[in-house]
Amino acid sequence: MVAGLLVLQWLWWRTDQRPVGAVWALAWSGSIGAMMLVGGVAGLLPHGTVRTVLGFVHAQLIAAFLLLAIPATRAFGKGPRTAWWLVGTALPLAVGAATWLTPEVREGAERADLLVGGTLLIATAVVVAYVVVTVGRMSVTVWGVILVLAGFESVTMLVVSGFMPDRDISALLAALWAVPIAFGLAGLAMVRIRQEQERARRFHRMRDATARLANAAWFSRDADALLLKARDEARTVLHDPTVEASLRPIAHGRFVCELFGTGAHDAQARALLVDLAQIVSTAAERYALTRRLERTAFADALTGLPNRRAVEKHLHDVLERANVERTRVSLVYCDLDGFKRFNDIHGHAGGDDVLVRVAQYLRTVCPGDDTYVGRLGGDEFVVVLSRAPMEPDLIHLARQVREGFVDRTVGTRPSRLSVGIATWQPGDVVDVEALVRHADTAMLEAKKSRTGFRVFDRALRRAVEAERLQRSALEAAVADGLFTAHYQPIVDSRTLEVLQVEALARWDHHGQLILPVDWLDLAEETGLIVPIGLSILGQARRALDRFQMPVSVNLAARHLADPDALDQIETAWGDTYWEHLTLEITESALVQTASAIPVLSQLRARGVRIAVDDFGTGYSSLARLSRLPVDVLKIDRSFVREVGTERGASVIRSIVELASAHGLDVVAEGVERAADLAALVDLGVRRVQGNLLGRAMATIPVRGPRPGSPGEETRPLRVVPNPRPTDDDEPHRFPQHA
Repeated sequence: MVAGLLVLQWLWWRTDQRPVGAVWALAWSGSIGAMMLVGGVAGLLPHGTVRTVLGFVHAQLIAAFLLLAIPATRAFGKGPRTAWWLVGTALPLAVGAATWLTPEVREGAERADLLVGGTLLIATAVVVAYVVVTVGRMSVTVWGVILVLAGFESVTMLVVSGFMPDRDISALLAALWAVPIAFGLAGLAMVRIRQEQERARRFHRMRDATARLANAAWFSRDADALLLKARDEARTVLHDPTVEASLRPIAHGRFVCELFGTGAHDAQARALLVDLAQIVSTAAERYALTRRLERTAFADALTGLPNRRAVEKHLHDVLERANVERTRVSLVYCDLDGFKRFNDIHGHAGGDDVLVRVAQYLRTVCPGDDTYVGRLGGDEFVVVLSRAPMEPDLIHLARQVREGFVDRTVGTRPSRLSVGIATWQPGDVVDVEALVRHADTAMLEAKKSRTGFRVFDRALRRAVEAERLQRSALEAAVADGLFTAHYQPIVDSRTLEVLQVEALARWDHHGQLILPVDWLDLAEETGLIVPIGLSILGQARRALDRFQMPVSVNLAARHLADPDALDQIETAWGDTYWEHLTLEITESALVQTASAIPVLSQLRARGVRIAVDDFGTGYSSLARLSRLPVDVLKIDRSFVREVGTERGASVIRSIVELASAHGLDVVAEGVERAADLAALVDLGVRRVQGNLLGRAMATIPVRGPRPGSPGEETRPLRVVPNPRPTDDDEPHRFPQHA
């Protein structure tokens, strides 16, 4: 029974609240268990020294029980301070303990027994008095009354056992006097455990209600509906149908929410109501802010005109409607001449003032329901004509807009508006970006003319068409396989031995080689750079067999962004000789493209070397460089040109030291002069390439052993540097040297 009682007290203490009363109840129950154990063992022993000693221990355990009763009562009932009460209890118990040590007690003298019983009675009276004082200061529950009665019964049995003349009845009472209080403590522990369990379940219900309301706040956009949900959650969790809710706005876009009810709520329930109210008020503020941002997102804060986003949306709607109604739509694109100079002279406040005046002027000069004035940003304004007139009227409008506004602010030359007009015709593709781009192109041409206005006419359209044709030609060239690889050697800077060749793409357009500078941007914009790169990679694989030397191939960042980039590279290169391939990727692409790192890591695991092209022109940090899958740093040609200066030499020296610290190789690009080569050698650059050492060409007459396993070395070849590099693109054949 005592073991079960101790388990109950321990479970009570193990609840979430860790109550102090459970600790004292556990100690109190422990003293009861020890007392009953000692008393039971003593009853089994014959009279003698051992039984006498156990009797003394039993008496001290009773004293401990009485002493523990005072702090336990204070923990249960929040009674008065216990210091003097403990002293009043401990003194008679100490006298009784001293009396136990006298020979009369050991011999069983009746007067000595009465003295021990008297001291026990006094100590018990002090404890009972403390319990009465504590109970008198608080409202006693049913379980409190039961516990007090059980304690009174136990104390009565204990006192009576000390004065009973019948030794058998006295021994029985002494053995069983703690049973009532033990059952009382067990009942109290069970009740408290149930209370804690109910408290925990209630806390979990409150937490779940708060979480549900918080989740609903993110998906809802109606503060009133969220307020009703908060009220319903509070009613359900607290079982109080009287809970009501209110939400009212205050200054500066803030809201106040209150949840209240007529029922009695404890601190935990009040905390729930506060949390729910805070979620609702915060969500209401966020909803209001979102609505304000949505309104301001389509309006320019300075001029009050529709901004770029609103203009594009309006223009798209107008074009869709015009496509049905078969009407013309014109876009008037205006830009203020000399605005940067005006800002430099008069400051941003003066610049803002002139922009406001331009907005007011455009509202005035372009009235009507069919016009829509907006500001794209900076000093760029547009006017959308949903029902555009014919060309002569458009030219008249452009001249009127141009000549009607003249800013004659003191200290600057008169500023006017440059005007460009583009018109969408029925049957054209509905393309907002194209229409804006055409109007912008016309405006830029207007800045170059005397009139200051220009209509996007056939001449400008031909220029745009020429760009489109170039794109079509590029697509056809990719489809027909007209991109070929030319190879430039990478040599040892000191011995001039060929260590590697780099495959460079050339467009064979009707027998004329077009360099990447003329088509690379367009290829990257259209995505054609991916098939071009795969074609060059396949040619580089065949060149590996032909030149019998390692090859280096440039890889575009857009290629690495494809989900099947690794499969494409494997298909183009093959399954072998990965260790003789170096893939070059620009520094900015390596940092910006998140998908590049896993693909390059897998390729590197197969033996491919990764080189950072144009190193020094990007923005990767030194800390990040150590975490990237990189083997080679290629110094940009802009730094090589300045290697003869202190600044250029310092930059290259820093790159060499950085590469050495990370265990990377260094290659210098664009070596055009012998002095640059000598300077690079002095700075410790071991590998170089450039027109001085050999121009890119379709075939390189080199011979050497076929690439073997990763541990097998390939004997390099030696080249003689070009003494006077020229600027043309004729292939330079360098002599062979075994």
